[in-house]
Order: sequence, then C-alpha cells, then structure tokens
Amino acid sequence: MSAAPGAPMSAELPLVSVYADESCLGNGKEGANPGGAGVLIEYRHGDGRITRRDLWVSDPATTNNRMALRSVIETFVALGAKGQRFRVQFTTDSRYIVDGMTGWVFGWARAGWKRKTGPIENLALWHDAVRAAAPHAVSWHWVRGHDGHPQNEYANHLATRAAAQQDASQGAVDSGFDAWLDAYRAKGGRVSAIAPFPDGASFKASASLPRVP
Repeated sequence: MSAAPGAPMSAELPLVSVYADESCLGNGKEGANPGGAGVLIEYRHGDGRITRRDLWVSDPATTNNRMALRSVIETFVALGAKGQRFRVQFTTDSRYIVDGMTGWVFGWARAGWKRKTGPIENLALWHDAVRAAAPHAVSWHWVRGHDGHPQNEYANHLATRAAAQQDASQGAVDSGFDAWLDAYRAKGGRVSAIAPFPDGASFKASASLPRVP
C-alpha cells in the first residue's frame, strides 16, 4: 500500500510501543462468558522520558480470540483518532494475533477472504483489525504469557479486571503501571526488569496488511 501524497515515510513516523492482552472468564464453557482486553501504550519523548497510557474494554459474552482482536482494534482506533500514523511495536502473548497478522490474513485476502475448510472465525473482527492497523507501520511481536514480563503482566491485569468489572476506559487514559508494579512486587510477584523502549533505528515493520472488503 503506497503512502498518500505528502504523508511521512515509515522511518519518519513517531514510534510507540504497545503491550496487549485479553481475558475471558470461562472461555470455551457454555453460557455467557465475560471478557476483557487490556492495552498499555508507551511513548518516549526526546529527553528519554516514557509516557504510558492505558486502554481497556469489556464484553459480557465473548471468547479469548475475540477479545484479542478487540485489543488490536481498540489500540489502532485510539492511535488513529486524530488522523495520525505511527510506527508501532505491538507485543502480545496471543499467537492468534501474531500468526494471523503476519500470515493468515494474506492467504485469506488472496482467496477472497474465504477458507477452503469453512468460514473464517471472527471474520468481521479480522476485517476491523486489519482496517484499523493498516494505516500504520506495525511490527508484530509475540511474548510468552504469565512469564514475568512486566508490561505483559500489566496488560493482563487490565484485561482480567475489565472482564470481571465489565467496564471500559473510554479511550486511552493515564497509566497506573508504576503503582501496579510497586504493589505487585510488594506482594511477592515475580517480574523481570521493565522491557526497554524499542530502538527506532532498528525498527522493522512487518508486511503491509492486505485490503479488506
């Protein structure tokens, strides 16, 4: 997809780092299973300071996969709310998202957004996710969940809290990451060092996403 006339090239776009996670209480069981998605957005200023923002949404009857897709959609809707484009390092513990955004969607698009084996699960959400992320230069990263990664653990905290409370942040809000991390460590929670902000000079975007109907 070519950039619009006058649009900045990828290397000139501001860089943000995103950590996303999802939760579904009772995933796979019969009945209405409430879920949530949580997102931590990081931005580094020129003087090295890191600004963090939180984002979360919920759904009273959903699945883990649907909430993983919601984490993508809500992230890029928030980032693009003022028409801005970004370089985004998107980190999640969902293989469903990383494998989908770096592989599956291209095959589905070539086949007219169909599969030989049957309908694409959550097709409307996949369309929304691809459509929301497409204007940005995104590098999709997987991290092992529940492994002491501070930002991933915090995104999981936001997601599980949203699933339990069934509320939403109504856009990106000031982050509670630092206070949460202090409290988590005080209770004996084991986490590694805070993951550093990505190096813009070595940032490499994944393939541009395909068009959706």
